[in-house]
Amino acid sequence: MELILDEALRALADPTRRQILRLVAAEERSAGELATHFSMSRPAVSQHLAALRKAKLIQVRSKAQQRLYSLDTAGMEAVFNEVERFWEAVFEPELAAETLSA
Repeated sequence: MELILDEALRALADPTRRQILRLVAAEERSAGELATHFSMSRPAVSQHLAALRKAKLIQVRSKAQQRLYSLDTAGMEAVFNEVERFWEAVFEPELAAETLSA
């Protein structure tokens, strides 16, 4: 889990990748469609997509000859849960203690 979280946080540190996540959260999109939102080459967008896939933040499916990207809600939920646990341990230790005893 720790390695996956590290990958996710590295991926989320990049503003382009965060924008890609916003776009695919709204609707499933192809790499070509995503590329139109950025002033970079399609191969550069593909590298960002690969990093997001490796971090398990997006998923891809094939439709005919297209690859369609969408948000991986399970991956995003795992990141959220880990950040929430960290928040509680640091800023709300009484909640963290209740969670551990439950």
